[in-house]
Amino acid sequence: MKLSEPNDPFASDDASIGENPDFVVVDVETSCARVGSICQIGIVGFRDGQEVFAYETLIDPQDEFSPFNIGIHGISPVHVAGKPTFSGIHGIVAEHLTGRVTVAHSGFDKGALAAACQIGNLPYIETTWLDSVRVAKRAWPQLPNHRLNTLAQHLKIHHRHHDALSDARAAGEVIVRAIEDTGIDLQGWLAKPAKPGKAPRAADTGPLKGHRIAILGERRDGALAELLAAHGARVVSRVSSTTTMLVVSTHQPFGCWEAAQAEQRKAEKLRDAGGEIEIVTEAELRARL
Repeated sequence: MKLSEPNDPFASDDASIGENPDFVVVDVETSCARVGSICQIGIVGFRDGQEVFAYETLIDPQDEFSPFNIGIHGISPVHVAGKPTFSGIHGIVAEHLTGRVTVAHSGFDKGALAAACQIGNLPYIETTWLDSVRVAKRAWPQLPNHRLNTLAQHLKIHHRHHDALSDARAAGEVIVRAIEDTGIDLQGWLAKPAKPGKAPRAADTGPLKGHRIAILGERRDGALAELLAAHGARVVSRVSSTTTMLVVSTHQPFGCWEAAQAEQRKAEKLRDAGGEIEIVTEAELRARL
């Protein structure tokens, strides 16, 4: 069974939350395929990059335990015998989360809490959610995936996968490290990315007149797009069969690595099939102009 250590100095099963955190992190484990069957919850608070409190408890889900789920987290009916139901700890969870920024690794935990509230006819918990998967994809786009165990290994975070308290701690550390590595603060991560503006209008004349050019790694309303349009090119948002050139910007496609790779593969496939599309670097194109 992979549960939090009994002598963990942070873990507790009371409602004391200590210092007011910048954000809290929540993780749950479930007993079966029904998303509201919460059998363990872990909540950790962070302030100024440090853990300031932790709460963890096993929960009687009042539901079945599937062998599949037991195999994942090691929690079985014997472990939750005599433990509180979700209704019994709803007030504690709400006190930790309400009105705060709450981090969860993917939307699963958010959905599980909502389902458990609905099952128990309990008030929904009003909080501001931040998905640490989305943060991680933007902060470390080069990783093969952004599962919590992969991130923990990459960032050298101590982690016991599928223990709710350990998972919550690890997801919190992901946020702390993302802030440190990118310089984007918590409010910046909460902000919705700005939608790119319209591409600049192509000049009537110029060496690039007649070209439809997609840019990899820079917005279509950025400085490079302005330069291309000034030389007669029509700047397009994505690669298609009518695109004549893909320009790879010198800027790293920060936050959209997977999409950028997909666009380049699409261009290569079109070129290899005989399409009239050229793939050039920004430096190569600037040299021509």
